[in-house]
Amino acid sequence: MHIIRCDHSHEGAWNAFVDASPQASFYHRAEWRAINERCFGHEVVHLAAMAGDRIVGIFPLVRLKSLLFGSIACSMPFVNYGGPCSESPAIEQALLDAAAEVAAEWKVDYVEIRSTRYLGDRYPSSDHKVSMTVALESDPETLWNRFKTGQRQDIRRAYKNGFTAKFGADLIDDFYTVLSASWRDLGTPIYRLDYLKTILKAFPDATRVCVVYAADGTPAAGAFDGVHNGTVEGMWLGTCSQYRKELVGYVLYWELIKHACEQGHQRFHLGRSSKDSGSEQFKKKWNAELQQLYWHYMLRTRTEMPSLNPNNPKFQAAIRAWQKLPLPVTQMIGPFIARSIP
Repeated sequence: MHIIRCDHSHEGAWNAFVDASPQASFYHRAEWRAINERCFGHEVVHLAAMAGDRIVGIFPLVRLKSLLFGSIACSMPFVNYGGPCSESPAIEQALLDAAAEVAAEWKVDYVEIRSTRYLGDRYPSSDHKVSMTVALESDPETLWNRFKTGQRQDIRRAYKNGFTAKFGADLIDDFYTVLSASWRDLGTPIYRLDYLKTILKAFPDATRVCVVYAADGTPAAGAFDGVHNGTVEGMWLGTCSQYRKELVGYVLYWELIKHACEQGHQRFHLGRSSKDSGSEQFKKKWNAELQQLYWHYMLRTRTEMPSLNPNNPKFQAAIRAWQKLPLPVTQMIGPFIARSIP
């Protein structure tokens, strides 16, 4: 077994491994390499463990440079998770060793490994993130009947406000309008619309866009999801503040769950959440099961794990200032900041 650095000629074999590996996810697909290179200009290395001519393990790495946050390598930035996938612990260790060599060549401050599994105590880890997943049924009514009475009542109340949902890649502009407003309210810089459109183009049969419209036709909420091996991956979601009191989020989530059931999928991953957050509590209402995530760190120039999350007090002033900006301004300057925030 030996480790190689893949080029685009390895994409077919890489994706064949991803499709077969129970550790791999939508975020491990080879297409993300070109997406990150094209949309952000980031340097990417795809490490593969080879047994003869067969891939037996993978580890994607992306390099981000920022005046604010330093030089970072991440697996995977901008999405829910990443990390190494392999057929054995020995292969995994070889991939981690190879990643350390890449980090040294890049001279990054640290490597952040967003893993769904605990990778051992060799590297320090943070457990501040959790993953929430709904087990689906072929008949969405089966899930409906499992909800608590209050949950069903809230969903019915939301529909009485005149909301309707549509699905389709052609809704991406309306979705971006919703996501921009939602992220501005959170104090989070938004990506370029072209980034989302590039993902749709790269995965035409493995993505879905949903937009919930108010009674007057205004986009009120939306979601952008990926699909992989029977799992719908909740990637980005937003609701407009003026419709939250009308419970638009309940319509959005129920429409997403129904659609996933009707399409024959087995699981709906609602995305990651900060532990004990309001987001986690809301997702639990949909009978979502919690899975611990592990952010492991290869520290090179630092002695302590970084804290690049909105709860860090040193970011609060910047967040409050961002929330006050006009939406067109955040859409214009946000992408220049977001590209460097993993």
